[in-house]
Amino acid sequence: MLNGEKKLARPLRWAMVGGGRLSQVGYKHRSGALHDNTAFQLVAGAFDIDADRGRDFGVHLGLDADRCYADYRELFSRERQHEEGIEVVTIATPNGTHYEITKAALEAGLHVICEKPLFFTSQQAREVKALAAQKNRIVGVTYGYSGHPMLLQMRQMIASGEIGEVRMVDMRYTHGFSASDSADKFEAQKWRVDPAVAGPSFVLGDLSTHTFYISQLVLPELKLQSLLCDRQSFIASRAPLEDNAMVMMRYHGGAVGRMWTSSVDAGSMNAQQIRVIGSKASLQWCDWLPNELRYEVQNQPSQLLHHGMAYLDQAALAEDRLGALHTEGLTDAWANIYLRCALAIDAKNRGDETALANLIYPDIDAGLEGVRWVENCVRSADSGAIWVNYE
Repeated sequence: MLNGEKKLARPLRWAMVGGGRLSQVGYKHRSGALHDNTAFQLVAGAFDIDADRGRDFGVHLGLDADRCYADYRELFSRERQHEEGIEVVTIATPNGTHYEITKAALEAGLHVICEKPLFFTSQQAREVKALAAQKNRIVGVTYGYSGHPMLLQMRQMIASGEIGEVRMVDMRYTHGFSASDSADKFEAQKWRVDPAVAGPSFVLGDLSTHTFYISQLVLPELKLQSLLCDRQSFIASRAPLEDNAMVMMRYHGGAVGRMWTSSVDAGSMNAQQIRVIGSKASLQWCDWLPNELRYEVQNQPSQLLHHGMAYLDQAALAEDRLGALHTEGLTDAWANIYLRCALAIDAKNRGDETALANLIYPDIDAGLEGVRWVENCVRSADSGAIWVNYE
């Protein structure tokens, strides 16, 4: 069980690019990184495209005004000259800026934790992967709920054969907050429906990459062979970007899957779910009941496994924070992602490749796969919703 004790010799000196006062995700990053106050210390940032507003925000977070910079270039340049400059940076900016900022951070010798989707193309992701290896640095990706301990329980049960041979994977991530075009008037939404800034997709990149990574987390041996994607722009002004998509998948070995992702699921508050069906049983997890894992064995009563209970696998118990009596949620999941990234950075800094290889966290390969997922979905949809080989 995690109880806030430090796992690193000292906190990593940390900065943010983006995530300012008007950001939807900035507080989630800070809540995750600073949850235990032992792995990261926020010391600098370039929080806003408006330099004055960003500086004012940083000061209200408790930072020195002279370490609240106008942009990422100034942040990286001046922090390199600082006696105790930053070691890691979070990039919480619109999609179209991730590639250039991540490259600049790595060139400056920094570890990176970046929002998803990582980049526009898998070629960009491969370039950055090579650069990170050259610079001996870590690139992590923040796939929200993937840090929840019950997903590690799901992973262990599948690996130990408790559901039998995997046959089907059923996924969804939907909400209704973009059911009308009025949502596109808000600053936090405008860029998400602008192809120049958001990239080749809206909900495929913004939502389904979260759930796709969860499927990789719980099913690390299952590899995609082909897929068919049909996407729609129910709000016509969003075209060519989709606000709804259905994806059918075939995996190597014979398993099949499907994903529904949507921001026009009217009335839905936030529905993310994965159900893995095997030859003997099924496992189901959803984000509106994140502390429970439904285990359904054919011809037996359904079971609800609860977080923090002694009957769970040690992998799940090791990352539990509150115990079975109290609920764990998104903030705790983000905290686990950030802690895993901190441990990866520490292992990389120490040259401990064995420890690094044994860590389960959303790394550059997970980011690359998220980009590949979107690329292949867009290619299928734009070719007339046809089956395409997963490239």
